[in-house]
Amino acid sequence: MMELIADPEFWVGMAFLIVVIGFVWLGVPGMVTRALDARSAAIAAELETARHLREEAEGILAGYKRRADEVGTEADAILAAAREDAVRFGADAKAALAQQIERRARQAQDKIAQAEAAAMAEIRALAADAASGAAERLIAARMDEKRAGALIAESIRDLTGKLN
Repeated sequence: MMELIADPEFWVGMAFLIVVIGFVWLGVPGMVTRALDARSAAIAAELETARHLREEAEGILAGYKRRADEVGTEADAILAAAREDAVRFGADAKAALAQQIERRARQAQDKIAQAEAAAMAEIRALAADAASGAAERLIAARMDEKRAGALIAESIRDLTGKLN
């Protein structure tokens, strides 16, 4: 046995055995178990919180995706309405332009007709002036005093008949 007492491995084993007995007597395994249980419970609570947060985040993400789809649909509707408005405004502008062109064409035709009427009236007046001038010259050339006296006498006779 002496040899056993002189062996350093024996003393290391004894020290280890004393430490283990001391730990058991002080309740270290229970403390470790309680600490591990507390840590396990904390981790489980964190995992549950993380699961709830993930579910909430997925719900929020789904809401945002749904809202993005709605916004995309609204944007498509707005673009379609804008295209329809542009087409309608284009058609209205074309119609207004056509009406304006037609109105200006009528005004131009009216001005042309007025100018033609004025030119015709001026031509008739000039023709009448020329004809009356020519008739006056013709009458003056063919009329002598004897014929003029006979015409005046005849006009006076006709006048007495017309007055009665």
